[in-house]
Amino acid sequence: MLVLLPPSESKAVPPKRGTAVAVDQLSFPELTDLRKQVLEALTEVSARPDALERLGVGASLTDEVARNLTLHTAPARPAHQVYTGVLYDALDWATLSPEARRRGNRRVLVISALWGVLRPGDKVPSYRLSMDGELPTLGPLARHWRGELPGVLAAAAGKRGVIVDCRSGPYVAAAPVSSFPADVAARTVAVRVLRETAGKRSVVSHLAKHTRGEVTRFLLEQDADPRSVPELLPVIAGRWPSELTEPARPGAPWTLDVILRD
Repeated sequence: MLVLLPPSESKAVPPKRGTAVAVDQLSFPELTDLRKQVLEALTEVSARPDALERLGVGASLTDEVARNLTLHTAPARPAHQVYTGVLYDALDWATLSPEARRRGNRRVLVISALWGVLRPGDKVPSYRLSMDGELPTLGPLARHWRGELPGVLAAAAGKRGVIVDCRSGPYVAAAPVSSFPADVAARTVAVRVLRETAGKRSVVSHLAKHTRGEVTRFLLEQDADPRSVPELLPVIAGRWPSELTEPARPGAPWTLDVILRD
């Protein structure tokens, strides 16, 4: 089983001391050249007077953008410590059992606008960059990564096991399921979170991030490795009311609805 996560926009405040990122030593070294291209372009744009506008952020994030200027030298920490958003709060990596953390280091991949894809233990600095943005010398970031990421993710998925896709839209765009090999797409399921109130259902956003973090935590704590998407349903249904929908067309993912009832 493989679980695909987005990063969080919020990042932990970096420590004052520590070893800088070793780009050549991150997982998936085939992405090294693309990573260095983004790193250089991000450093360059972050030094410009219009950096905030270029990166699509407000004045409240001035300090975070300033950190982009020191990415080559800033202390790096494992990705699971760097990302601090709602999803990662619910995942709560530090309190996972040792067995769950070992599974997580093998099974969890974080899609990143700066690094392409990371494993939880990959050491990186805090940064500010979103996949739905673009950099002057590279253009839209999702397009920059789209040529390589689908193949990398397909290779990581291997020849068996389910791919549980918890990514948000911009990070899906960097490696659409339709760009996966047919056999990998057929094993991919997108997690959707619905709220049910008085029999009526609606898609939720903020709460969806939290629930996807909980789903990831639940899967890592289980000693289960479903071989097919239908085999995943009873695992999740043991914790939440859930429904599974087959792909609407070839190359599309299955959809797993996790239902939160008021």
